[in-house]
Amino acid sequence: MRARPPNQATLYLRRAGVALACVAALAGCEGERQSVVPGGDIEQGLRLVTQYQCGACHVIPGVQGAAGDEGPALDYIGRLSYIAGGIPNSPGNMVRWLRVPHAVKPGTEMPPMGLTEQEARHMAAYLYTLR
Repeated sequence: MRARPPNQATLYLRRAGVALACVAALAGCEGERQSVVPGGDIEQGLRLVTQYQCGACHVIPGVQGAAGDEGPALDYIGRLSYIAGGIPNSPGNMVRWLRVPHAVKPGTEMPPMGLTEQEARHMAAYLYTLR
């Protein structure tokens, strides 16, 4: 005996069930931000961005008092294609940019902050949340 193909109502209910499962799975992820930077911790990054006073030169959402106008606003740095107008925006490039900006873009006004590799990873992790 051959199985009958499902009718339209059955197909609709299956699709609706799959859609609801996807929504439920995504809703569970909303409260927990994951870092796109290997070894980077978003919360540590926020603390370091504040500690190193990046807001003296940049507007940075989520950082109290970060209203500087010497450098660009970092509102959407996590979704930009380029860092500093020409460096492909990738986690590795962001970490290098934060650590040694003059080595990445000679003549830049971005000052070297003396960051360790790990500090730069944490800061990059936070910056990638700005979308």
